[in-house]
Amino acid sequence: MPTIKTASLTVPAARCAEFVAEWIRAAGFPLARLHELELVIEEVVVNICQHAYGDAAGEIELLCATDSAGNVVLEFIDSGKPFDMLTLPAPDLTAKVEQRPVGGLGVPLVRAMVEEATYRREGGRNMLRLLVRLAR
Repeated sequence: MPTIKTASLTVPAARCAEFVAEWIRAAGFPLARLHELELVIEEVVVNICQHAYGDAAGEIELLCATDSAGNVVLEFIDSGKPFDMLTLPAPDLTAKVEQRPVGGLGVPLVRAMVEEATYRREGGRNMLRLLVRLAR
């Protein structure tokens, strides 16, 4: 995908949603799509904080890029322990709500709201790449 415009930011994890929201708004995404992607960002950041960093403070580098078709690529990069959220097991939705463990719905939500999600571990860092289309 030829990149037209890029930006990156390394921040405390809590600042990621604000940064991406600004980028996506500038890319012309409709408000409803922006709200969907805010949920995606929150889920990704929470998973990185919980699983890659645990109780330790950590930073997330966030790369945003757009292409000529108006697609946005979001890449979340962290230096936490190896963690691929895409391998987390799917929740058992057939079990009664009272019998299900808390959590586990975030990754299916992320997968449903983006067109493509890939993970790699490179240079001691986790890299999660999400491809998002303007229209769904």
